[in-house]
Amino acid sequence: MTTTYLANPSITVGGDSLTDQCKSAVVTEAHESLESTAFGSTARTYVGGLENNQVVATFLMAYGVSETYEILEGVVGTQTTVVVGAGSKTFTITNTYLESLDLVNANLGELSEVQATFTGGSIAKA
Repeated sequence: MTTTYLANPSITVGGDSLTDQCKSAVVTEAHESLESTAFGSTARTYVGGLENNQVVATFLMAYGVSETYEILEGVVGTQTTVVVGAGSKTFTITNTYLESLDLVNANLGELSEVQATFTGGSIAKA
């Protein structure tokens, strides 16, 4: 039997909840590949290097107090913690870095959305 879950995640950035403003979140665990091929090998081999994790989240833009803009603008250019809950799992990414933030991303007649890409940091799974 296959176990599935209906996606309805939660997300906090720097301790502030943005769950009610988030449309999507993708957490990717990655380890840089380091080539370990030696003389006499018949195929390339690799070992895991440093973690290079990423969180990509799409938010509805809101400019009010404690809303999307204020929270994300406060962490641009700094390390922060992002926590994403998915079903019964929680992924905590510490010391992740938000390089940039689109201040305005608008189309006539549509809800304004911004995408935030957090890179690096360590993942703890619970």
